[in-house]
Amino acid sequence: MTSDPRIRPTALPDTRARRVIEQLLDGSGVTLNGDAPQDLRIYHPDFFSRVLHQGTLGLGEAYMDGWWECERIDEMAYRLLRHGLGDRAHTPSERLMYRLQSGFFNLQSKARAYIVGEAHYDLGNDLFERMLDPTMCYSCGYWKAADSLYEAQRAKLELACRKLELAPGMRVLDIGCGWGSFAEHAARHHGVEVTGITISREQASLAEERCSGLPVCIELMDYRDLTGRFDRIVSIGMFEHVGHRNYPTYFATVERLLEAEGLFLLHTIGSNHSEISADPWVNRYIFPNGVLPSAMHIASASEPHLLMEDWQNFGPDYDRTLMAWLANVDDHWHEIADRYNERTRRMFRYYLAVCAGAFRARHLQLWQIAFTRDRMARYDAPR
Repeated sequence: MTSDPRIRPTALPDTRARRVIEQLLDGSGVTLNGDAPQDLRIYHPDFFSRVLHQGTLGLGEAYMDGWWECERIDEMAYRLLRHGLGDRAHTPSERLMYRLQSGFFNLQSKARAYIVGEAHYDLGNDLFERMLDPTMCYSCGYWKAADSLYEAQRAKLELACRKLELAPGMRVLDIGCGWGSFAEHAARHHGVEVTGITISREQASLAEERCSGLPVCIELMDYRDLTGRFDRIVSIGMFEHVGHRNYPTYFATVERLLEAEGLFLLHTIGSNHSEISADPWVNRYIFPNGVLPSAMHIASASEPHLLMEDWQNFGPDYDRTLMAWLANVDDHWHEIADRYNERTRRMFRYYLAVCAGAFRARHLQLWQIAFTRDRMARYDAPR
């Protein structure tokens, strides 16, 4: 089956599965084989039964297989989430399986910590270099006064530095340093010494290259193995991989590593609800074993160890960031098309567009949270 938009979509079969899905879509602003940018064009007659039985996993896989097309997947996702289909899109068996797994097993144990690095972050630096901007930030930009993705990412990095009140000579730990974005920026512009850790070999390799000549040390290691003391600690876009069973250990580790008068800045995607769950498609194809924290998760786990000083939410900025990444993928895919198949391209397009729609619908949040160890500290967070 083809998903070429120039080819007419398949006639909709008169099946129970189709009628159920039409009922679910009723009132959402999304129709089947319609002409609006958010409408789904169906190219395979088994699309309906696949989605009905497999939920979001079936929907995402069907897109990767070319069974359906949509001009604006982000707008489709936005409308469906606003219509309340977010919870109903997951089948009972999917929810039960994840609850059983996360209840009996530590899906983010030290033995399993490198799975997401190998599955996603090690996919290929050439791909991420095309998708991201020159800073190689793979997290939400700060668009308050920015007109481009590069400006938004530089603004995010500088915002983090100002919240950490960096001063020359400070020892800074970057938990989940990615491709060295923060480490490079902080060392170059604020004169600090940075230790960055990641669980991705590809990230570590490129981060070392990008930070060459700066007082930056990049280590391939799990955060639970860290030793030493640091004046400042930052974690940008890593906490989503920690897992609810490890939140107490994570904050205890930060407390153990942070100097008495130190500051810690946590930058993470957040969930509106405290239910432990994960989208099955994202869990299988993008971020294995990931789980989003709620405000209650973070507050209760950090309370015994740190004092929360400031909480900023700029979740809507992630919509704009994701759409910029999607535009980069579309504009530059031809440069790497000989190294990645069409299914991978569609996987990334679907992932970025659906997530943009989720942030647009306020289904997801982006938080920056500042902590201190000193209960007597006075702290005013920049904006």
